[in-house]
Amino acid sequence: MKVNWQGVIPAITTKFNRDDTIDYTFFANHCRWLIDAGCVGLVPLGSLGEGATLSFEEKIALLKTALEAIGDRVPVIPGIAALSTTEAVRLAQAAEHIGCSGLMVLPPYVYSTDWREMKAHVDAVLCATSLPAMLYNNPLAYKTDFLPEQIAELAREHSNLQAVKESSADVRRIAAIRALIGERLELLVGVDDCLVEAVQAGAVGWIAGLVNAFPQESVALFQLAQQVRLGQGDHAQLEALYHWFLPLLRLDTVPKFVQLIKLAQEMVGMGSAQVRGPRLELEGEELASARQIIEEALKHRPVID
Repeated sequence: MKVNWQGVIPAITTKFNRDDTIDYTFFANHCRWLIDAGCVGLVPLGSLGEGATLSFEEKIALLKTALEAIGDRVPVIPGIAALSTTEAVRLAQAAEHIGCSGLMVLPPYVYSTDWREMKAHVDAVLCATSLPAMLYNNPLAYKTDFLPEQIAELAREHSNLQAVKESSADVRRIAAIRALIGERLELLVGVDDCLVEAVQAGAVGWIAGLVNAFPQESVALFQLAQQVRLGQGDHAQLEALYHWFLPLLRLDTVPKFVQLIKLAQEMVGMGSAQVRGPRLELEGEELASARQIIEEALKHRPVID
């Protein structure tokens, strides 16, 4: 299946049972719910999916569950990250073998160093399959910053590199990449609370977090931002929706974003706040503050046609 990078693509969460096993039935329903709302793909096994806590076997089971749940409706694009290059290559090849449509390629989980080593890791994963791939640049989380010049180098050397999830939170990066390679790569935003600014700068897709709890609002926000950029949308309507959404979207930008987004899912009745260690569920003042933000948003939740 050809990957459509232009739209809202959830970095989907992983729901756990109380015994710490994965709730595969819910995961399948969650996949379908997000696609029914207008999302154009799914990214399992990412940071928000608590990929670092999943065994290899659990990762494959989740991918098979997603593929079975949605069929050929949209592409499944797993996050490919591991402690070692060998393990990342193995996961990429397994994802291709079972029928995934693309890959989101991350730097190694723990080891971050210079461009020579990080490029060698990415090269190995990109060469391991024929699947179209998206490079994930998140220097704050992974301590590896793929600079525009380095992204351009990868694009020249790998024809299957089709997109970049740009999560540096610096929207100037979009213009910088475009200046070097034009339209060669599809550029997507990966930080929820700069979605509108990134679309105005030229981002064509959104690897989204709060979409796990608010899919209709996420799709509507992205579409409005696109329309306004093209001079066809209602700027006041976009501002109103963004103003309502921003307190929620900012939950995606802090270290406990997984706990916060899962709490939002629980509060909208589509998931559980349970996380897998080393993460712990929120408590005390931290929990109260988060609940207040989400409750306030739900009180004024807009009606999406």
